[in-house]
Amino acid sequence: MTISFDDGTKAESCSAAELYCKKGRTFSRQPLQYRRFGRAADAIRFAMEEMPPELLQSACMEVDEMRFEGEGIRRLYESAAYPLARPGWPS
Repeated sequence: MTISFDDGTKAESCSAAELYCKKGRTFSRQPLQYRRFGRAADAIRFAMEEMPPELLQSACMEVDEMRFEGEGIRRLYESAAYPLARPGWPS
């Protein structure tokens, strides 16, 4: 699967995104409930930089009727096309 921020059929950075945990997964601390972001890039940044790492396994992001689960969110974040600065990464 090709992941891009440029094609309207892929996860664009300016598209709205929804982030939530898949059913059946619960954690004793800071459970992720449904959260909406104005841009997919912000949802990805939140998932990778602010969420507890153990929640990424059960996280799900929906953008323009496309669904990305934990590893897919990570690939979007690590993509050269990811539009936001990442801490500790060269600019």
